[in-house]
Amino acid sequence: MTTPDDPAAFQFFTEIGILEQLSRNRLEANLLYGLKVSQFGVLNHLVRLGGSWSPSRLAKAFQVTKGAMTNTLQRLEKCGFVQITNDPDDARGKCVVITKTGLNARSECLQSVDPLLTRLSTAISDKEIRAILPTLEKIRVYLDKRRS
Repeated sequence: MTTPDDPAAFQFFTEIGILEQLSRNRLEANLLYGLKVSQFGVLNHLVRLGGSWSPSRLAKAFQVTKGAMTNTLQRLEKCGFVQITNDPDDARGKCVVITKTGLNARSECLQSVDPLLTRLSTAISDKEIRAILPTLEKIRVYLDKRRS
């Protein structure tokens, strides 16, 4: 925990860390197919940004090791949620795309967490949430530009 004397940025990141842990646990308890947040995150990423991604590019985007991403992708492939093929431009590389089954699974997972989102919106209005989104985005962009 923090104290009132701690720097505001430290208090902010402490809150973000606690929010991440609480939300991860709640999401995983409600995701379908036994998906972990990391696996759902990859599906969501592929839907949001589209296209074909190499495992190393995904690992960099999620800031995890190539081994961790390979494990996540193998689990998703086993479920039929992604397809992993050889990269036509690089015989040593792989390409990952989301499948129709993966698109459906993502949609079903969004529906499965809808009750959580509905309960949240009764406690904190959409207006309040929308009001903090620009600041959160600004912080994300700042941090994203300064990845190591």
